[in-house]
Amino acid sequence: MKNTSGDKMEKYNIELKKDTAKYLQIYNHIKSMIGDKKIIENEKLPPIRKLSHLIGVNNTTIVKVYELLEKEGYIYKTVGSGTFVSPMKSEKEAKVIKKEGLIHLDSGNPSTDMFPIEDFKSAVNMALTNEGSSIFEYDEGLGFDDLREKLVDYLKEKEISTTKDNIQIISGAQQGIDIVCKGLINYSDVVFVEEPTYNGAIQVFKSRGAKIISIPMLDDGIDIGILKLKLDKVKPKLIYTMPNFQNPTGISYSKYKKKKLIELAEEYDFYIVEDDFISDFKFESIDNKPLKSYDDKNRVIYIKSFSKILMPGLRIGMVEVPNELLKKVLWAKYSSDISTPGLIQKSMYYYMKYFDWNEYLKSVENVYLEKYKLTKKLIKDKLEGRLKVRNSDGGINFFLELPRGYLSQDFTDFMLDKGVSILPGTYFFDNIIDDRFFRINIAKSSIQDLEKGISIISDNLDEFFTEYKNIAKIKSNKLFY
Repeated sequence: MKNTSGDKMEKYNIELKKDTAKYLQIYNHIKSMIGDKKIIENEKLPPIRKLSHLIGVNNTTIVKVYELLEKEGYIYKTVGSGTFVSPMKSEKEAKVIKKEGLIHLDSGNPSTDMFPIEDFKSAVNMALTNEGSSIFEYDEGLGFDDLREKLVDYLKEKEISTTKDNIQIISGAQQGIDIVCKGLINYSDVVFVEEPTYNGAIQVFKSRGAKIISIPMLDDGIDIGILKLKLDKVKPKLIYTMPNFQNPTGISYSKYKKKKLIELAEEYDFYIVEDDFISDFKFESIDNKPLKSYDDKNRVIYIKSFSKILMPGLRIGMVEVPNELLKKVLWAKYSSDISTPGLIQKSMYYYMKYFDWNEYLKSVENVYLEKYKLTKKLIKDKLEGRLKVRNSDGGINFFLELPRGYLSQDFTDFMLDKGVSILPGTYFFDNIIDDRFFRINIAKSSIQDLEKGISIISDNLDEFFTEYKNIAKIKSNKLFY
């Protein structure tokens, strides 16, 4: 009779090389098998002792491999049963689903009817006329000089004092996070992040081999108590934050916590990466000033994206960088794409200079504020008591929680069938958890769609609870790590 167990084990065998750490070789081998579907979802991995014997390494080496795979979400453990390939790795990639009549409460991009198409078209024509053929040359270095000067004025209104020589033009916030990582993060450096947080940042940190430590969010910002406990044990290179209207929770830091975070950065010698995507608007907050405006220690690397307040397809933003880090960030930007396209940079400059930028921001704020107030009221009237909602005072996101035992992935699939698309909470956590959270985003939807979408969620919630009650009981008997 054929020994199928032996065949299954043999695929894990690997001939180890002397010039690379053993645990990394084994980690990469198993990770590749998962990616190539040679090990399928929920398939059980070999016990530590058996795998160490097969490959010829110590048990502690395999323990280290499994810990790293688990930390990065490739595997999970079930108490008393063993270690398995995660079924949710692919779900961490947010997918915008296209379906006729679908109400999108998942997309974070603004509605296209907010785009200032005609004015920006005029700005493009002005740039082409005034700049000539130079507009299509590489604009090496920090970016278009006049635009950086304009951004200095823009930041001054946010109470951020800087110079054009500290501003690097970037192709969107994601690239900003990436070039900061390239410039500052080495393999095994520690990065603190908020929990939950933007998944794109998590993936960038992981791609650099950083060790991620998540710090819970309270209603007034990051949990300072837990942060200090972690800082006493581990020194991070960076902490990644969204202090105003955080994604996905909508939480804003109190003035006290903004100042305290900068004090801790100085005391424990780390930098803060501030991802600012919508602090231009006050909503109902007491303090929507950027963290950078409080930075008297030169500890904040300020990333500003214009994707949520202008047109995301422009792919333009900036990084304001402390002097001592400028060379590293400039090198990282150049190694990424040499420069942000000159046509985009110069058109942005002419738009900000000649088309009443502040008046445009006010018009966008009015649209977002109306949507925010309406959605907040709809959630309170229709969902409060059946779902928990994180407290927020503005922004474009609402973070909700199902009762214990129900999973957000089940709920998002269920609601998709009902015609509403939302994002499961798994997208916003580093580690796979028994996840009950989901995000509603209001940026793209019209007032009518927001009313209809929240009503559909409300009208079908009891059906979901009933239909998934037995499934929830089964799942609650398993402890997922």
